[in-house]
Amino acid sequence: MLLIHCPYCEEDRPEVEFVYGGEAHIARPLDPASLSDQDWEHYLYIRRNPRGRHHERWRHTHGCGRFFNAVRDTVSDRFEQTYKAGEERR
Repeated sequence: MLLIHCPYCEEDRPEVEFVYGGEAHIARPLDPASLSDQDWEHYLYIRRNPRGRHHERWRHTHGCGRFFNAVRDTVSDRFEQTYKAGEERR
């Protein structure tokens, strides 16, 4: 069983309590009305898919319900660290 550390609950909990929320640190456009269709497509759908270290958003749905960020190795599926949403990229 894969355990994920929730930085808010300060506990390691089973993976089934969490939901993947996509790539972390995607900045929302400052002026959405000025974006072209191609720019919107890139913002909404185009994501990196790296092999190795990746920054992701997760939500502790069956716990505190909060979103947090995680650094996970996509090859080994090992979580290197988790940190609260809004904190600097690590």
